[in-house]
Parts: sequence; C-alpha cells; structure tokens
Amino acid sequence: MKRTLLLLMPLFFVACKQEKKEITPDKETQFVNDSSYAKGFHIEKMPSGITLLQVKSPWPNAETTFTYALVPKTLKNEINLKKGAYDAVIHTPIEKIVVTSTTHIPALEELGVIDALVGFPNTVFVSSAKARKRIDEGLIKELGNNESINTEMTISLAPDAVIGFGINNQNKAYNTLIRSKVPVVYNGDWTEETPLGKAEWIKFFAPFFQKEKEADRIFKKIETAYNKTKLLATKATHKPTVLTGGLYKDVWYVAGGKSWMAQFLKDAQTAYLWKNTPETGSISLSVESVLAKGQKAQFWLNPSMHTSYAEMAAFNQHYEQFEGYKNKKVFSNTIAKGPSGGLLFYELAPQRPDLVLKDLIHIFHPALLPEHELYFFKPLD
Repeated sequence: MKRTLLLLMPLFFVACKQEKKEITPDKETQFVNDSSYAKGFHIEKMPSGITLLQVKSPWPNAETTFTYALVPKTLKNEINLKKGAYDAVIHTPIEKIVVTSTTHIPALEELGVIDALVGFPNTVFVSSAKARKRIDEGLIKELGNNESINTEMTISLAPDAVIGFGINNQNKAYNTLIRSKVPVVYNGDWTEETPLGKAEWIKFFAPFFQKEKEADRIFKKIETAYNKTKLLATKATHKPTVLTGGLYKDVWYVAGGKSWMAQFLKDAQTAYLWKNTPETGSISLSVESVLAKGQKAQFWLNPSMHTSYAEMAAFNQHYEQFEGYKNKKVFSNTIAKGPSGGLLFYELAPQRPDLVLKDLIHIFHPALLPEHELYFFKPLD
C-alpha cells in the first residue's frame, strides 16, 4: 500500500498542475464594463472570474496604458496569469491599501473601506473625519510626500496595493516599490475634464474590494442628483458673466474653456468669459489682458488663495478695478477647510459634483435654490 501511494503521488500533483488554467486577455471573451463619463479607465470582467482594470489616462497626454489583473483570492490557486502580461497582479478583496491623493479618500469612505487605508503622504491635508480619527490613532501612517514617498515605511506596511498618481512615469519612489514587489496602480482621476467623469472613478476603486455593486449604486445617486440640479439651472432667466482665478507672482491663471471648472460654469448657466478656449487646464495670462476682458464680470471665483477683500487689495491694487470686487461678488473654494487645514474642495468636490453645482446655482441664481447652504464656495470677508 505504501509503495502504491508513492507511485500515485506524482500523478496527483501533475493532475493538479494541469487543472491550473493559464489566462491571457486574448484567450477569453471579455465582458466590458465601460464607464459612462470617465475617459481614463475601463473595466473588463472575464468569465474566469478575474477583472482587468485598464488605466488609459494616468496623466495628461499619456502614451502609456496600464493594465492590472485583479484575481479573487478564491481563484488564485486555479488561475495562472501569463508572466509579464500585466503591470500588476492583485488578489482581491485587498485588506491594506496606501493612497496618495486626498481625492482618493472619499471613494474609500463611501465604499465603507476606509479602515483598509494604512498609509498616506502629507496626512495634514486630509479632511475626512473618519480618516483623521485613524490618523490620530496612528492607524494611518505618515509617508512624507507623493514625489518622494517614504518607501521604507511603505514597504514595512505591506500594502496589497499603492494607488499612485503622477505627471509622468518617472517617480523613482514608485519604481522602488515595484522592484520590492509592492503593486503600484496609477490613478488618473485628476485628468478627467467633466464633473461626472471625475466622480465615476469610484468605480476604479470598487474591484479592489469586490464592491462593484456598491460603487454603481453610489455613482448612480450622484449622477441623478447632478443631472437633476443641472436641469434646475436651465430655469435661470439670465446667464451672469464670470471671471476665475487670480495672480500667482506676475501670472494670472484662469480656467480653460474645456476644463472641469468651465463645465461646472456651463452647467450652472453662466457666461464664462473664457468658455471658448481649447485648454483643458488653466490658461496663463497677464493682469492687463484679464482686466481688458474681465473687468465687467459680474462674479469672480477663486482669486488664488485670498480669503478677504482687504487681503486682495493689499496683494495687488489692480484687483480693486474689477466689478466683482467692487460689488462684493467674489467667492472662494479655499475658505472651507478641514480640521488640520486641508482644503475641502480639493478632497471632496471631485466625488460630489452635485454639491459643487448646487453651490454655484445658489451663488448665480439664488432664487432657484434659496435654502441651499454653501458647502465648498464661500463669500470673501
């Protein structure tokens, strides 16, 4: 009997090995779950049970596409992924994650997985109450800053994934993490040009935690609220003119006509003065050119980091020539801050465009939303 068992054991292991399927993207029919608004990613659900997450826009004008294979832990011994076919292979649901932008945190909180966050660079900028509590308790470690994240500390945390962002693929810290077998997944939510496009990136996070249904439900709620508010704005009887931005040193930066902010202003039924420009980001202008075009603008949003009219006047006397300044119609998204000084707008606004649009409609068309309390945008002192 003993000899028989010894003879059969190799056959048993060979049989087990043969049952482990090799999966490559071209060997299966792919069920694509494309996003409705976001352009920077899409998800492919495969019959084998794995999920392919493709990031097409990790940074502006990127020529590189990243593909990540998310394999359920229940299948990791049954599926053999072709080596080198993916930028990272991650077993789900993950238990520990590191994110690198405050825009990532609201998605984790909404999905109910904020307890999985174990590290973050520049924790002082985090405003989320739940995340701040974990920071104060030492459960979310400080990792320096995104450009030179503390790789030794990050590796010691043994995260299942690090969600990174960058202006290119030259982040040396990320390369160090990858060489140390820590999966780095690029997130390009900040490259999206539309409010709902940014918000839809909650679906990017969902597969890591097997929370796809929850993400769909959350986004649908946001989408419905945004479109309902957008429809309400069409009842406005006029479109006020709007100026954006302010001086940084000697350059005035206004929002480009194809930018995220310009889309908000369009949906809020305003006449944004630079709406016909092709830029998706900001436009660099001289104070003279802005004065020539924007002096008569009825409203002025986001005058750099200034929070009061006195502060503006002390910074540059040209500001006093604008009608928005004279009529006290200047509003800023840098006044509302979290408990440690982080800006609420830059953390939560991408996830809650419906609240942003309600703020703007209350400012520009107060009769349409008279009871709304401003959340992100505040009048200057």
